[in-house]
Amino acid sequence: MQGAARIRDDIARAHAALTGDGAEGMVGDAIRWLDGAAAMADGRLDAPLEALARALDALGEAEQGVTECLDALSFDPAALEAVEERLFAIRALARKHGVLADDLGGFAEGLRDRLARLDAAEGDIGALTARLAQAGAAHDAAAARLRALRTEAAGRLTAAMAGELAPLKMERAVFAVQITAADPGPDGADAVSFQVATNPGAPAGPLDKIASGGELSRFLLALKVCLTRDSDGLTLIFDEIDRGVGGATADAVGRRLAGLAARGQVLVVTHSPQVAALGGHHWRVEKSVAGDVTTSRVVPLAPEARVDEIARMLAGDTVTEAARGAARELLGGAAAA
Repeated sequence: MQGAARIRDDIARAHAALTGDGAEGMVGDAIRWLDGAAAMADGRLDAPLEALARALDALGEAEQGVTECLDALSFDPAALEAVEERLFAIRALARKHGVLADDLGGFAEGLRDRLARLDAAEGDIGALTARLAQAGAAHDAAAARLRALRTEAAGRLTAAMAGELAPLKMERAVFAVQITAADPGPDGADAVSFQVATNPGAPAGPLDKIASGGELSRFLLALKVCLTRDSDGLTLIFDEIDRGVGGATADAVGRRLAGLAARGQVLVVTHSPQVAALGGHHWRVEKSVAGDVTTSRVVPLAPEARVDEIARMLAGDTVTEAARGAARELLGGAAAA
């Protein structure tokens, strides 16, 4: 800044010399004096007069150029401060929005476009609100129809379960479908749960919290029977559905599974000899390890092998003739049933 001021001062002095009573004034005086004497100089002053005229023109051009330069060097300290503040503001905006300073123009244009779209969207709020209300009314109507269908189906399932629990040695158990209000969603506005009471006088509660392991198995079997009653030709797979039961209860479970097999194909994985004896065909699942590879095989059992396998389920690793006899009785009773 100090160097620029010194240069400006030098140019200003030169300008003062050119515009004051300096060289231009002296040249002008010389022209006037020589012009007065030219008439008596027999043309010898014509060339000097022309040279002085050219010099006067050159001085005028020099004066104009210096004036223009001086004007260009003129500055307003307040304007410089304003420019610097604007520069700082531009840099701060660039940092805030994570763009280069040179890209702020395009970024601002994008914001203007977004604002224009938002302003235009305000006109659609009324239409969107109306559509929302219409959709809400349609959902409420559909949810009400669905609730009516669920209530009717819940009554039928409750009655059907009451008939299925007695053969499974749960004649005192109570099963009910509970429908309560829930937040509206894709599945309506209901919450559906299965409530059971397994002992007389005991309060009902959620099936998965009240029933023991064996009871839960029988409830699930009864549900399968009820829910597939009108569907023939299905393949149903039960994996240890008899878990937690034994004796007469296991026999009841097996007989209900056999009844299901009359309407479709039933595959049962079981460790219960009472349930296994009621099967029409038997396979044994065997595992073997060779090196680091485990292989599972499903082996069909011939009639005598069926006796041995059920005897093993009754007696353990050592199969006795008594166990084989008991196995034949189980198989014979199943065939008679």
